[in-house]
Amino acid sequence: MRFIFIEKHSSEFSVTKMCEVLEVSRSGFFKWRNHRPSQQELRKKEIQERITYHFYDNYERYGSPKITQLLWREKFTISERTVGIYMKDLGLRSCVSKKFKVKTTDSNHTNPIAPNILNQDFTVSTPNKVWVTDITYIPCREGKLYLAAILDLCTREIVGWRLKSYMDNDLVLEAIDSAYKLKQPGKGLIHHSDRGAQYTSKDYRGKLEEYTMIASMSRTGNCYDNACAESFFSLLKKELIQGRRFQTKEQAYNAIYEYIEFFYNRKRIHSSIGYMTPFQYAKKFTELSTKLKA
Repeated sequence: MRFIFIEKHSSEFSVTKMCEVLEVSRSGFFKWRNHRPSQQELRKKEIQERITYHFYDNYERYGSPKITQLLWREKFTISERTVGIYMKDLGLRSCVSKKFKVKTTDSNHTNPIAPNILNQDFTVSTPNKVWVTDITYIPCREGKLYLAAILDLCTREIVGWRLKSYMDNDLVLEAIDSAYKLKQPGKGLIHHSDRGAQYTSKDYRGKLEEYTMIASMSRTGNCYDNACAESFFSLLKKELIQGRRFQTKEQAYNAIYEYIEFFYNRKRIHSSIGYMTPFQYAKKFTELSTKLKA
């Protein structure tokens, strides 16, 4: 830092005098100024610049595993451990999770309960065969907000969602309608949810029957039965909501729309699908289906 200061002010003050005042050697300063970086130093600088770019291009949400994947795509030969060291040197740290304790499942009802058909079998090889869904609370100063989201277990894509002020039947009905309209799945899709009053309601059961979907529900008090939906909400809260509180409902909607539609579905890479985005992974199946029909 002292050498940089001397270099910056060398046109104003005597280098010799500044070296004396800052207690550094004159020869040391000139050796620093005349130094030519080695190929290894140049490579490290280039990699650190790319790490910094990918970190901020992904809204400070990526840690060393995902940034390493992006560097590999750019033909850099580097280990995840080295990327982690460089990130620490650069002061780059991705967001970390905190627990959210707002309860959104109302199981105090007498509605019919579907069996747990999914039974924690989260490995699905084809899109639009198994969807999982859940509701979460979104903090907002203007008033309460609830997000219902539907995730395809194969592609990890959010195929439908709704954000509303009330955790009622309309919230989940609009979410399932949007997902069905977008994907038009075939008969027999397994639809997994918790035992909340919204998902067990007569209206929602009728909607699943209309769409020829098979209902599956988690066991009482077992959050692992719907772990993939819970995982998405954990990501949303870690990467978008943590450390902030939306001032208005419009602000919340715009932020969540951008996160789901532009970042999560189309930009965020996922380790479970080969470090592709949900949109890219789903597109592979669409292209394959088109070729088979040709």
